[in-house]
Amino acid sequence: MSTVLHMLQPGPQTTVQDLGRHGFQAYGVPVCGALDGTALRLANALVGNEAGLAGLEVRLAGPTFEVAGGPARLALAGAQADIEVIVADETSRYGAWRAIDVPEGARVRIGALTGSGGAMLAFAGGLAVPAVLGSRATDLKGRFGGHEGRPLAPGDRLPLGTRAVQGPCLEIPSPPRAVGEIVLRAVPGPQADAFTDEAMAAFFTTSYRVSREADRMGMRLEGPPLAFRDGADIVSDGIATGSIQVPGSGLPIVLLADHQTIGGYAKIATVISADLPLAGSLMPGAQIRFRAVTVAEGEDACRAREAEIARIIASLAPVREGARIDAAALYGANLISGVVTALESG
Repeated sequence: MSTVLHMLQPGPQTTVQDLGRHGFQAYGVPVCGALDGTALRLANALVGNEAGLAGLEVRLAGPTFEVAGGPARLALAGAQADIEVIVADETSRYGAWRAIDVPEGARVRIGALTGSGGAMLAFAGGLAVPAVLGSRATDLKGRFGGHEGRPLAPGDRLPLGTRAVQGPCLEIPSPPRAVGEIVLRAVPGPQADAFTDEAMAAFFTTSYRVSREADRMGMRLEGPPLAFRDGADIVSDGIATGSIQVPGSGLPIVLLADHQTIGGYAKIATVISADLPLAGSLMPGAQIRFRAVTVAEGEDACRAREAEIARIIASLAPVREGARIDAAALYGANLISGVVTALESG
């Protein structure tokens, strides 16, 4: 019998995701997969998995679940959160960016995320849900993949793949984090000529705010409307992840993992692949800017990001457990009389 996760409270939108369903956009099937692919790769590395095994994508706050049928090793990456492991009414607390061994019968509760709108929760062996078109990613619009093609609900049971856990729990000594102003690098086009010169200049100098109209398909931005030369409509053509469409309202929409495969609005720019994990982690209210780069610069950034991921994985080290207070020993010691004796002798 394999280990199973029994969902008690799944969180706002927890879905099964891997690195995506590639090769089917010509048939209208989006790639889907983790919004923050870097977080999934690092979480998988922490528990000893291959980079692309399926995990749980957590949005805003994490799930509460019971581990049944065997133990589990898990790791959360992409955001900070309090992780509680409850065994026989005793609670142990952990943080993100490290592996945690959880015994059979334990209840795990992951709190609100900080530092990011999303995170990835990986398990040793991955999630053993059926693959559809070569991927276990959840397609929410198509309602397939993942667990029944939908976000998790109370009572769901997810089997883990069988994998012998080896060695100590690992941690990332210096987790990656975004600092300062959020800047997304983007290649202008492919319909840059649909916009006025003033609109192009404004797009790369204006600060935008992520609106509440944001989900896995894309996020609409708030800011000054962009002007067109003739109009927003084009003959529908292909869309890449990171494409920035501008409809008739003049307000940009950054298209993310679940984006449609074709569209009929002009695209002012495309966020480079190296910055897509950052774009996918943004929350409503976040302030962002765009910086124009060339295709060559985008390729250099991709290589630099791959090198950084490899460096982080190479830095994994056994968890350094901090000193813990032994409450039972303290309660059993006669501390009060010791203090009185010390005072009397003084």
